[in-house]
Amino acid sequence: MILKYSLPILVMFAAQMAFAATADKKTIVSIDKKGVSGSFELGIQRTSGTSDTNNINGAIHIDQNLENWRNHYSFESIYSDSDDVTTAEIYRGSLQSDYKFNDKEFWYLRGQAERDLFSGYKYKSSVSTGYGNRVWQEEDGSFLEASAGIGYRRNQIETGTEEGSLDRGVITRLAVKLTKKLSPTSAFRQSLTTQINIENLETVTESISSLQANIANNFAMKLSYRIQYSSKVPTDTEKTDTETAVTLLYSF
Repeated sequence: MILKYSLPILVMFAAQMAFAATADKKTIVSIDKKGVSGSFELGIQRTSGTSDTNNINGAIHIDQNLENWRNHYSFESIYSDSDDVTTAEIYRGSLQSDYKFNDKEFWYLRGQAERDLFSGYKYKSSVSTGYGNRVWQEEDGSFLEASAGIGYRRNQIETGTEEGSLDRGVITRLAVKLTKKLSPTSAFRQSLTTQINIENLETVTESISSLQANIANNFAMKLSYRIQYSSKVPTDTEKTDTETAVTLLYSF
């Protein structure tokens, strides 16, 4: 199912090359530099006339890189309304801690939660732990990382669809993450994650593609595209969700 959405990703990858050709010499901070780094994102769109619509996207990402640990904290929110009627409201949070055996190998602990008012679920949450390896990395901060682990998923279905029902069970989590520096001021990122319920083999697969390019000092423009496919969902809910966002990003 994910493969049929590859065209937007390919278009974004082509756009990377244009950014790379015109970028200046400001360097994006390497993800593994010791200390704390992060970013704030905000995207706002408002239209009026035949209909009044508002779209607001926000995110906070913080990386803490220590001698033996690498921690990542993330929070994201999406809100949309049309003629004073809410059409989307999503909140996501995650925390991942990697214990580094060496420059490439690590053991991770991860927790994440999501509240989507239009997903058919009251909430989605999971915890997992497992082994990861940066199979390729460069001095400029580019890397390819793969991980595999085991965990537990607990999703509460909304009242009114299947009251009191829980989607829960032991899961296997597989993930691949790529960061490719296109120039000192632009970077492409791609992540692909799959959760497989060990008992019934139900899957949740998520792909996130993004292109970031500096525009001035610590400010950058970011284009992102997210796809999530679930093999089983509550009644009257789509199996595939997509999100496209253009945000202004401030890095520190």
